[in-house]
Amino acid sequence: MAPSVLSITEEYIPLSFKTHIPVDNTYVIPDNYGSENANILIGDALKARVEAVDQDTCAAGEEDAFFVADLGEVYRQHLRWKKNLGRVKPHYAVKCNPDPNVLRLLAELGTGFDCASKSEIEQVLKMGIEPSRIIYAQPCKTKSYVRYAAQHGVKQMTFDNADELYKTKQLFPDAELFLRILTDDSASLCRLSQKFGASLDSTADLLELAKKLELNVVGVAFHVGSGASDPKAFLKAVQDARFVFDQASAIGFHMHTIDVGGGFCGENFEAMAAVLSGALDVYFPPHIRVIGEPGRYYVSTAFTIACHVIARRTVADATLGTTSYMLYLNDGVYGNFSSIIFDHQNPVPQVLKCGNRFLRDTKRSGYDSPTMIEYSIWGPTCDGIDVISQSCVFSETVDVGDWLYFENMGAYTKCSATRFNGFTDSHDVIYVSSEPGATALMGL
Repeated sequence: MAPSVLSITEEYIPLSFKTHIPVDNTYVIPDNYGSENANILIGDALKARVEAVDQDTCAAGEEDAFFVADLGEVYRQHLRWKKNLGRVKPHYAVKCNPDPNVLRLLAELGTGFDCASKSEIEQVLKMGIEPSRIIYAQPCKTKSYVRYAAQHGVKQMTFDNADELYKTKQLFPDAELFLRILTDDSASLCRLSQKFGASLDSTADLLELAKKLELNVVGVAFHVGSGASDPKAFLKAVQDARFVFDQASAIGFHMHTIDVGGGFCGENFEAMAAVLSGALDVYFPPHIRVIGEPGRYYVSTAFTIACHVIARRTVADATLGTTSYMLYLNDGVYGNFSSIIFDHQNPVPQVLKCGNRFLRDTKRSGYDSPTMIEYSIWGPTCDGIDVISQSCVFSETVDVGDWLYFENMGAYTKCSATRFNGFTDSHDVIYVSSEPGATALMGL
């Protein structure tokens, strides 16, 4: 496969790269460059950490679940974004995973940041990020948070109702406002339209009120839902945004930005990006600035979690003559597997260590084995809903002290972990980098 050739635009170039721009203003980026190293690096990190734990002598908590994060995967996703959505400046959705090293890498790569609260804004500002790179993308804001944004110069923010306009007039009249409109998010994992978004029959009244209050509406925002799967949702949303742009122009506003929100997934990204790019080119001329709010797109596949088997129950069915097992892990749906409940995810368990054998790099789930053993996987709390997998099969007989791992655990996992039953909500992250570019930027 031929390498991708990517044009460089000034706003995307990290400062540390600006002295290395080729004369013809392009980089040659081999497809999947560095990804062949990722599996080895992640496996080595998992093995080293697990080998350091002796369940019979370790202190309390030393065998806790932990993550391995490949910053190279985040880097590759950024290059993939630039290749397919070059016109759209990404503003990473901090809520998805506020990992400090992910934020630092994305800051070096030149992205903006989508923040939904005072704490998220504060975290980004403390990294030295300019307020102009932040959008306070929360249509219904706490008053004290608006005051904080005003005090720190975070001007970009969204609204979708009249009360929010009156609040803004009182607290931050110089804000740069984006009118968030309702979209069809019926094909998304997490629907947001029931909570946010102004219908098209209300946008004219809202724009009129904003004009009356002498507020500055600079753009339109929408969100097709987290984990969207229907590319046509972007097409309709862009068409609706154009309608509102024209309404605003007739009232006397000079809008310059469209915020296309999030909803991007790695699995169908190219298809979604093609539809979105085509729609933007048809409905919005090149001088209109376009930003987006990707979250899971950047981090979902970058994080792997390893969990310790803390208990096991044998389930014997005398009638069928079968034996299965209930495995209890030291993490569950009240912890880093909250994505099962909140994000409709189905994490796939795989055996990392069984007895003295590390099995991550071998063929999984007994496809070549005549013996298949059924398991259910449970979290550590006393709540019956704390189940990770009702049924899965391995060829190995997994026992107490063994380890399982789960890939694709970077989105809406540790950010929503709780301390229910007194279990920790803070788990170590081991960082690796399978991309030289990420390694250089992070000083690894």
